[in-house]
Amino acid sequence: MTLIITVIIEKTLHEPMYIFLCNLCVNGLYGTAGLYPKLLSDLLSDSHVISYTGCLIQAYVIYTSVLCEFTIFTMMAYDRYVAICKPLQYHSIMTARTIRKFLFISWILPFCESVIVILLTIRLPLCGSDINKLYCDNWLVVKLSCVDTTINNLYGYTALMYHLMQAIFIVLSYIQIIRECLKSSKERSTFLQTCLPHLISLISFTITILFDVLYSRYGSRNIPQALLNFMAVEFLVIHPLLNPLMYGLKLSQIRRRVMRVFSRNVNILK
Repeated sequence: MTLIITVIIEKTLHEPMYIFLCNLCVNGLYGTAGLYPKLLSDLLSDSHVISYTGCLIQAYVIYTSVLCEFTIFTMMAYDRYVAICKPLQYHSIMTARTIRKFLFISWILPFCESVIVILLTIRLPLCGSDINKLYCDNWLVVKLSCVDTTINNLYGYTALMYHLMQAIFIVLSYIQIIRECLKSSKERSTFLQTCLPHLISLISFTITILFDVLYSRYGSRNIPQALLNFMAVEFLVIHPLLNPLMYGLKLSQIRRRVMRVFSRNVNILK
């Protein structure tokens, strides 16, 4: 939250990289809002029950958060590619209008994709009610269906291909970035400061999501429940906490502005 406020109130941070980072943190808060209320309710109650409507809402929020996160990561990769590989054209490419379009796309596409997913799930009659997970997962709900789920599968694989294209775009962007960084020590410094946190965050997020998706579809019962619970909530609990810390500590401009905001608050209290 501190990082979001800092980026909003500090005009010097109104640049594409920091705007995307702010958007990433907002999405992290949105995703945790789909988990914490029900999780806290379960901790305070002996019965772990959720209504069908509540389950679909939770699945929708978490699903959109995941898709939005990956879309933002893709746009951050493009931003770093332009900044390092085309520095002279950066401000003409990454204009305020372009950033607004990117932000709009990063939210509207995941929301629309998730609406279709939930609508395809709602039409299915269910033959069960037990979900072996800390939160509602759309595919686990689909697996409870009594009827054929071919349409859901086809849409899921189509969406997977789209996000695979995003992943390929990110990889190609970083191949070009690394090639450029090898030519100049200045660019290597820029890479370590701005791209490394993005890469670490992206790899951590992707591994967790892949594990979660693959287990939901093809999971084995031999995997310890504690590991399943950890991997299930890592991208909703740990990841949103690590992002501000990682970027805040690595990016000197954010670090300085955060300290300035804190010093202002201390002076006001005095």
